[in-house]
Amino acid sequence: MAAGASGYADILRAPHAMRLLLGTLVGRLPNGIASIAIVLFVRAEGGGYALAGGLVAAYGVATAVGQPLLGRAVDLYGQPRVQLPAAVLSALGTVLLAAVGIDPLWVAYLACVVAGVFTPPLEGGLRALWPSVLGREDHVHRAYALDAVAQEVMFTVGPLVVTLLASLWSPTAALLVINVLGVLGALSVVVSEPSRTWRSAPREAHWLGALRSRGLLALLGAFFFVGLALGSIAVAAMAYSDGNGGDAVYGWLMAALGLGALVGGVFYGARQWAGAPERRLRAIVALLAVGYLPLMLTPGAVAMTALAALAGVFLAPALACAFIVVDRHAPRGTVTEAFSWLVTTFGVGAAVGSAVAGPVVELSGATASFAVAGAGGFAALLVLVATRKVLAVPGRTTELAKAVPAVSENDRNGAVEPGFSTGHRA
Repeated sequence: MAAGASGYADILRAPHAMRLLLGTLVGRLPNGIASIAIVLFVRAEGGGYALAGGLVAAYGVATAVGQPLLGRAVDLYGQPRVQLPAAVLSALGTVLLAAVGIDPLWVAYLACVVAGVFTPPLEGGLRALWPSVLGREDHVHRAYALDAVAQEVMFTVGPLVVTLLASLWSPTAALLVINVLGVLGALSVVVSEPSRTWRSAPREAHWLGALRSRGLLALLGAFFFVGLALGSIAVAAMAYSDGNGGDAVYGWLMAALGLGALVGGVFYGARQWAGAPERRLRAIVALLAVGYLPLMLTPGAVAMTALAALAGVFLAPALACAFIVVDRHAPRGTVTEAFSWLVTTFGVGAAVGSAVAGPVVELSGATASFAVAGAGGFAALLVLVATRKVLAVPGRTTELAKAVPAVSENDRNGAVEPGFSTGHRA
């Protein structure tokens, strides 16, 4: 663990690393806690769970559409010309929602769509920058774990910030404040030297882009269901909180989910792992699925908070491992787009989970909607098991990739993670 802590310190001491990590973290804040902020806003406006779930779903689907398109634009045109304008437009969509409320309803949906579709692909952008900032492959892979941990810091602190702003000021203020912070975070990233000078590797022109990789498609199919589980938990936790202490309990439940993932991510990134990451990912997702099942017990608020923390423990490790798998299977020259597709998968899955959980809550209560999360976790595992042959041998098949068989898209030095090969063959 001491060696892992030293490795994290080495990453953060690298020039620009801390700024990029913090800027991306703040820039992702609007997207990371949008579901909570929208649910609180809709309830304050007098809307029900079905409407809240519908608006969250619209936001999630719009994000899913926008992320790969914006990610491909980043690969083609660079980060500053795409990230900052997108962040501003997304914030303006949220301003429209705050100004109009839920009446007329079509404007509320339009506002959520605009806010979602222009969400800047900061996550994929940061993962594309790590190789040029850190240089060494072992540092890049540890940075993936650190990135997942930082995301869980956002999911831990973010719900508390939103509920605090909503309680002390208003849900409208919460929406506006987090989006102003998001624009400032994106600005901090795009004016940095690594972001301004980064260029994607050469790519083969293909209309499918990153999606021509069968391994990437298999991974995205699995993480759709992980997103579904998380989206259903957001709505189910709100329904549970209504009968067990209100918004404050909801904030603690969501924060505990993020805290559990944070702890799991720290321990995962503190050591080097031998063996193929695809095999390791199946084991982690199996543990993630099992961790969702106790939520259906719906005990008192204190015990439920502990169960939420337990349910989150394997989320960050699953993401960190998935980042490596994405890098191993993505076609050359599609780095930002490939990582953005992972965000898209989460967005679609979370949107479906929210849309399903809302009516389930109204028909059968919170326990049944927590069952949706458990089902999502096991569906993700089944996809990984069913596609294990597709994921077993990563490799790029394009002629351009064959010309540089030893170099990973995110590893321009040609290094490999200890314990396995890149799998790129001539």
